[in-house]
Amino acid sequence: MSFELPDGLPPGRFRSHGPACVWVSDAFPENVHRLWRSLLDGREAHGLVPLLCWRDELGSPVGPEEVDAVRLDEVLAAGFAEYRRRRLPSWTNPAPDPDPVEIELGIEPWPHDPGPPFERWPGLAPGMPVTDTCPTPDEAALDLLAGLVREGPYGLYDCRLVLVPARRGSAALASAGWSAEAPLPLLCAQLRSWEDRFGAQVVALFGSRLYVSVARPPVTAEHANLLALEHVLSSADNIVDDPPTPFPDYAADLAGRGSWSFWWD
Repeated sequence: MSFELPDGLPPGRFRSHGPACVWVSDAFPENVHRLWRSLLDGREAHGLVPLLCWRDELGSPVGPEEVDAVRLDEVLAAGFAEYRRRRLPSWTNPAPDPDPVEIELGIEPWPHDPGPPFERWPGLAPGMPVTDTCPTPDEAALDLLAGLVREGPYGLYDCRLVLVPARRGSAALASAGWSAEAPLPLLCAQLRSWEDRFGAQVVALFGSRLYVSVARPPVTAEHANLLALEHVLSSADNIVDDPPTPFPDYAADLAGRGSWSFWWD
């Protein structure tokens, strides 16, 4: 099984992936930023979504019916009720007893987390409108890619370019699968919704970490609080708990932020 490839690709090969097929480069591509721009520009013609991924993290594909079955608002409402039940005791206790061992070692106590400012599920965050001043989703994706190449996080250059026949990144992630501990149907449903509401695009996934560009992030504190709660309910391990970040701090950092990252153990 194969599909037609655009010109200008580095050496690579097709890989059967359950009922799907993807193309995987043999090495991290040179001039990846220029290549990525070309792939995004030609996506309508060739129908392929580019991802940066470790080869051994390509997991079991998720069918579109599994993603469609996720009633996002209902699932997150139930998730928030359970999350609030578990966390409410710590949210309402601003001064937990200090650990004598940590005090002796000079370890700063974790900051108190008051939790999200909602007693009930507030619903999905409203989408941000498209304006002349905001970047396009493709421009935001290229900005994130440039930042990753510039910063060179551990494991980036072990990635391969993966091309997936799909209409958008959330569908590509479902078809490619992912061996991280992320709940893939829920994550793909969230990503699909974020694509529509915030111009999000999946760019890279490696080391159990997912990098997402954002063309139209929220700009107000109230809007960021709503979005931050959606992030928390994705089950990602880096949200709030690792490192321990109070919910208001995490939410404030989302205002105007052009990229998100998520990590699962």
